[in-house]
Amino acid sequence: MAEDTMFQEAVDALRQGNRARARELLTMLLNADQGNATYWTWLSAAVDNNKERIYCLQTALKLDPENATVKRGLILLGALPPDETIQPFPLNRPRAWEEKLLLAHEQPKPKGVKAITSNPAARLAVIGIASLALIALVILGFTIPRSNRANQAPTFTPGPSPTFTFTVTVIGGEAVIEVTPSGPPPLSALLDAPYTPTPPYVNTPRPPESIDQYRAAQAALKNGDIDEYVRAMQEVIRLEPNSADLYYQIGEVYRAEGNAKEALSAYNEALKKNDKFAAAYLGVARANLLRDPNADVTDWYDLALQADPNYGEVYLDRGNYHLYHKEPEAALADFGSAEQRMPDSPLVYFGYARAYQMLGDDLTALEYAEKVQTMDITLLPNYLLRARLYIDQERYADAAAALDTYVIYDPQNGEIYALLGESAYMTGDCEKAIPLLTKGITLDPRQQQIYFFRAKCLLEDGDYVEAQTDFERGIPFTGETFEVKIGLTRAYYGQEKFGTAYQQAEGAMVLAKTDEDKGLVLFWRALSHEGRNAFKEARDDWQALLKLPESATTEDMRATAQEHLEKLAQMTPSPTLKPTSTPTRTKTPLPPTNTKKAPTPTPTRTRTPTP
Repeated sequence: MAEDTMFQEAVDALRQGNRARARELLTMLLNADQGNATYWTWLSAAVDNNKERIYCLQTALKLDPENATVKRGLILLGALPPDETIQPFPLNRPRAWEEKLLLAHEQPKPKGVKAITSNPAARLAVIGIASLALIALVILGFTIPRSNRANQAPTFTPGPSPTFTFTVTVIGGEAVIEVTPSGPPPLSALLDAPYTPTPPYVNTPRPPESIDQYRAAQAALKNGDIDEYVRAMQEVIRLEPNSADLYYQIGEVYRAEGNAKEALSAYNEALKKNDKFAAAYLGVARANLLRDPNADVTDWYDLALQADPNYGEVYLDRGNYHLYHKEPEAALADFGSAEQRMPDSPLVYFGYARAYQMLGDDLTALEYAEKVQTMDITLLPNYLLRARLYIDQERYADAAAALDTYVIYDPQNGEIYALLGESAYMTGDCEKAIPLLTKGITLDPRQQQIYFFRAKCLLEDGDYVEAQTDFERGIPFTGETFEVKIGLTRAYYGQEKFGTAYQQAEGAMVLAKTDEDKGLVLFWRALSHEGRNAFKEARDDWQALLKLPESATTEDMRATAQEHLEKLAQMTPSPTLKPTSTPTRTKTPLPPTNTKKAPTPTPTRTRTPTP
């Protein structure tokens, strides 16, 4: 039918980056069929701005209310609230950042055909290598540049090669959109977002005698038949015995599958054919890290740069390697070199953000993380990094917004719920915080901040036994900090275990560093003394609290001290005096790897323990 042909032409136009032509064709189709949700969905990938894009998607959703693809797009555009029941976009093309964000040894290691079909890095290798066949057919060695980018990376030819010429990775170019008429538009097309495109390092046109066999190999790879792929590639090698890139492609597939041994063997064969093949040296480094996370691969990075000094991915990879080894200064130097060669790669700026965070310069780290967000809104790890940095800057609403998006795509990540719960606690919403923190513990009990923040919320709810348990469970992660000690003091006091509360307060006093710390200890120790009927000691602590600078205590604390001193002056030993209010602290504990500041809430009332 004519409509089908026109629709296919529109899809082809999008594939070629010609949005104007695609928009024209889709508009014509919609003039004839206003109720076609598929046309509206595809039109959202062809229009020029998010306002128009949202309109197209909202229209499609009205026509097809159960369309999960449309809902996902509207969620990421901010036109719908996050919905955990909506699963992530199935990506129909390579996502370079998914592989390059982690070092090789940090990536999961599935085996078999499932690894190729389910692993993001595997999909990158599968589709990336398959794209070589397409490039060979149309002899396309470049990507379509974005109209708003004036500068592109230069082309270079590092050293002689007996069978092919290297082609530089074009950084900042807009890669061809890989789509099928029956499927949804790719995520980046739907959102008009750059996604770190990185074409293959080598584009080698195949000679006529091997092109058919090479196509068969790529077909096998797309079907997940690795054995058949390798067999077919070996046949291509028989026809092109001096082509190093063939061994390299095999190595990339093995590495994506987690098979470091076979990957290394293939990379080494590539280097035997061409010892100036920089990509193979980088492959050896990555495969060695896949085999041994602590391997020293610096020599392999050096060899790659000797073969190709302008190979930006080597600097980027080595920068991440330095971050893994807690060497942020060295990482910054490499990211600087990568930026010169890959000026439009958000992965470089993401590396900067991680390095500055490691150095404790959270403001600079956040500047880079927000720059990354403007360059690639689909770089999911940056949502998590920004959330951590927002929390450090007490921007809890911004942190929650970033986490609400991230959790849709990584719903089993315990840290996300820990951070969401922490943000809720810091804004005073313990009702929201407790279930989030509880889910975080269920998913990942190693999250160091979960126990402390849930314990604090449980204290406010008067659940002193559970609060005590959480404080104690968190000690292996936080250590016996001042905050933990004062929290345990409150928990034991709430259980009317006044002797134990006094002991915890004594331990807190040893850790107190400021007058504010001392004021909290004196407050709770005085109450504990009263519970033990140690009235003289209680009087001494109340008086000591009033002698502290007013800035070190709250008005409620001083009023409570005055009230209790008046009663102590008039009484003989009598039943336990109860506090009229409980102060709250203005700082949270300082975990080993994360320093946070809490707001300064109004002191809250403490539930009086039942006699």
